Amino acid sequence: MLSVAVGHSYDPDAAEAIAEILEQCDEQLQGKIPQAGLLFAAIDFEHQLLLDRIMERFPDLELIGGTTDGELSSVEGFQQDSVSLTLFAADKIQIHAGVGRHVSQDVAAAVNHAVTQASDPLNGPLKLGIAIPDGLTFNNAMAIDLLNQHLEQTPLLGGAAAEELKCEQTYQFYKNEVLSDALPLLLFSGQLLLSHSFASGWKPIGKTGEVTRAEQNIIYEIDHQPAVAFYQHYFDDFAIDVVYPLAIFAPGEEQFFLRAALSHDPDQGSLTVGGNVPVHSKVQIADTNQDDIICAAKASFSQAWQSYPGKQPSAALFFSCAWRRWVLGQKTAAEEEAIAEFLDISIPYSGFYTFGEIAPLEEYSAAFLHNNTFVSVVLGSE
Repeated sequence: MLSVAVGHSYDPDAAEAIAEILEQCDEQLQGKIPQAGLLFAAIDFEHQLLLDRIMERFPDLELIGGTTDGELSSVEGFQQDSVSLTLFAADKIQIHAGVGRHVSQDVAAAVNHAVTQASDPLNGPLKLGIAIPDGLTFNNAMAIDLLNQHLEQTPLLGGAAAEELKCEQTYQFYKNEVLSDALPLLLFSGQLLLSHSFASGWKPIGKTGEVTRAEQNIIYEIDHQPAVAFYQHYFDDFAIDVVYPLAIFAPGEEQFFLRAALSHDPDQGSLTVGGNVPVHSKVQIADTNQDDIICAAKASFSQAWQSYPGKQPSAALFFSCAWRRWVLGQKTAAEEEAIAEFLDISIPYSGFYTFGEIAPLEEYSAAFLHNNTFVSVVLGSE
């Protein structure tokens, strides 16, 4: 049986916060020894102290995590400037962590190291991968493509480490190490059941264009015209606005994913967006409102919950975009409240606001890097 404990504290003192969290987890574990954990923490905490206290308490813990732009859990709902710890204990599930360091220097080598380190101790087919990569220093879409190649049909989910939209630096956690430019990875094998889903709340509007020139996350031309002209058809004075990302229909795909416009080059007319865009993708501008964003969070969780392949889930994880939090503003807590209202039983859950969400477009497909999206994962063993 999979047992999951969640601790969450908004005490600004790191020592007090982690003491409270460990006490909460001990009460839920009831003597069980956890194998692995996820730590989500606001950017201003003493991260080394947090990790040291956790590893002192559980020396063999396979721990990963990262910094956030907000945290949510079944313990404290939505919080900013807080810390949450999720612990996994199970006798028929194996969980092991790996990490790729200095990813920006050699993405392929870092991904290979993370996967090898995490998978070598495991027996049997892999069931799940959770990645918390740096959200700023390297091309996450490229890293996810490489992870897909290594993990083949294993579902890969997670979110890029974040901070408070300053876009300066994020931190990743691996056991007792505080890292940057890193890719921590947690792999599960054994008798694990899971389901997952995603939704955004944004809807494509207006005319459709085709990406005719792009390199990784820079779109140079749409319909053989400068990419910014596609926005200028609707907005006379073009300015970056995350309320209006691009809906990307990759070649051969009927379902779209979102790419937020991060900056533009007025001389070249190019757009820099939050992830790779394949040439020949069909694109439309997407729009939303706060109510649709909140409804999408509930729809994401509802779909994951209803498609869970077992009888009794043990826990849930959520990865929501920092841009969603920016658009929702003071209504951000409504995402977590919508989930809590949906549940008719009490299960532990946790999550954070990311700089890019990781989830397959369909249940058995390769993972994608999403923007502006709410990803839900439901876990259990029965």
